[in-house]
Amino acid sequence: MFEETPFVRKKLTVQLGMKLLLGLTAVAMIVPLILILGYLVAKAWPVLGWEFVSEFPKNNMKEGGIFPALVGTFLMVLTSLLVSAPIGVLAAIYLNEYARDNWFTRTVNLAVVNLAGVPSIVHALFGVGLFVWLTGRPCILAASLTLAIMTLPVIIASTKQSLAAVPMAFREACWNVGASRWQTIRSIVLPNSISGILTGVILQVSRAAGETAPILFTGAVLFRRELPTSLLDQSMALSYHLFSVSTQGGQVSEAMQFGTAVVLLGLVLAVNFTSIVFRTYLRSRKKW
Repeated sequence: MFEETPFVRKKLTVQLGMKLLLGLTAVAMIVPLILILGYLVAKAWPVLGWEFVSEFPKNNMKEGGIFPALVGTFLMVLTSLLVSAPIGVLAAIYLNEYARDNWFTRTVNLAVVNLAGVPSIVHALFGVGLFVWLTGRPCILAASLTLAIMTLPVIIASTKQSLAAVPMAFREACWNVGASRWQTIRSIVLPNSISGILTGVILQVSRAAGETAPILFTGAVLFRRELPTSLLDQSMALSYHLFSVSTQGGQVSEAMQFGTAVVLLGLVLAVNFTSIVFRTYLRSRKKW
């Protein structure tokens, strides 16, 4: 039997202390989220129910539900995702797999970083000047394209990191057996980086669903009595609806305000949870 020396006991004590410190840090990140969710649900509980998410607003949005805003948010987020995800992934593939380290590549990378720091209101003005002008009027399509431009840097950055994490030995093994660069990317690199790409998609959905300024000028409307029939129609949106009912000077009940916030947060969490489950499944199939 070996006895612990003072040096070993000191190391174990430091290790235990760091473990407790990191554990408390993790708890400190989770507790505020639980408190916020609990507070929102408690405030919104009087109105939460199937009628609240399935009915149209009534009496100047003082009563009824938020179904049009829910549908409009879903359409805007889905359309922006269909635009930004393919462009972002393809741009990341080019920058990480094809582009050489020269002034052009460095300029593109700098542009992506700067685009991520542009305020959302500036994106909104850009959307008004380009997409609303192209479509001829504010509409869901103009708002979705504005959101797509705003969220492109997130998808590009996360995809680049995922592609770079795939070991170079995988690529070299494919090249040595005669596979082309595209065959290697399609068959080896992308399947092994799909979980990281989904991370960017999750962040894109979360940000797009919660933005108000970009859709305020490009496609969202305060109130609409019917659902949109095409992408060229305007639509209500949860984030804009929440802003509207929260600034009515007490005309809308507090429960309805918090209920809208809970539904918006629940929509984001549901999409995130689905993506995380799918990402975990894909990671479990990795061979390395």
